[in-house]
Amino acid sequence: MAMLIFAWFGYIGFVHFYIFFRENIKLKLQVWGYDLLLILLFLPNMHFWTSSLGKGSLIFLGISLFAYSMQFPMKRLFAMLLGSTIVFMIRPHMFMFLGIGAIIGYFTGREKVPLYRKLLVYAAFTAAVLMLSDQILAVANLNEDDLTGSFDRFATKRAEGLSSAGSGVDINNYPLPLKLFTFWFRPLFVDAPGALGVFVSFENLIYLLLALKIVDKDFIPFLKSSSSLVKMSLVIFISSSVALSFVMSNLGIAMRQKSMVMYFFFFVIMAFMEYKQLKKMGITKEGEAITNVPRKRLRLV
Repeated sequence: MAMLIFAWFGYIGFVHFYIFFRENIKLKLQVWGYDLLLILLFLPNMHFWTSSLGKGSLIFLGISLFAYSMQFPMKRLFAMLLGSTIVFMIRPHMFMFLGIGAIIGYFTGREKVPLYRKLLVYAAFTAAVLMLSDQILAVANLNEDDLTGSFDRFATKRAEGLSSAGSGVDINNYPLPLKLFTFWFRPLFVDAPGALGVFVSFENLIYLLLALKIVDKDFIPFLKSSSSLVKMSLVIFISSSVALSFVMSNLGIAMRQKSMVMYFFFFVIMAFMEYKQLKKMGITKEGEAITNVPRKRLRLV
């Protein structure tokens, strides 16, 4: 019964991510004749970790509620508060990454937001971080007087402990780009730890092929003019990936942990793919030709 309940939490998380994508990606993007979003939502590894009995399904639910609420934060305040609370109670550091991403996206997005609203959001987040800083730092036993040194010691100790497992890899001396590549795209066939690793390698290959989509001269111009949600997603994905890559020396743990943030990366990629298609259609203002199409707003909470 408990397993069924936690699997249901993961399912609700996928539903909210589906709404998040559908409300913000207006074109139906296809790969090999299939809906790309549906392919991404049914990736086996994502469902494996988000349906398990444990924190994975709950943290995924909390993150999805947060993402879902960002389209209409005031109308979906309950979803935002519930999602933020779930994330904070389970992984306080992830709550910080969500907040940082939301703030940066809100301040730099193409939407015109009155200055007083920006200041209110900034003040609210700053106050929340200050009040909850002790709990956030306590997760990794960080010393506020020596954050860099204490984080380095924690990361080294954590990485050494995880690397002793059967699927461990020694990434302590890797440069940051290689650490990120390991976190995002490994195992990749040649270093697959067992049959499950080979299976996951196919999924990681899909991640890698999708990531190549943004290796494009138009990506930077797109990013400069993108919405607050795109910038929020990119900041959350990059910041959490950098932090987690320093302590993930176990490929099995990495496969589980990255399920929390990969959908933010997928959102950035799909938004860029939509931008490219609109550009080919000769549409200079994003969404100009399709904003008149009636769209049904999907609501859950």
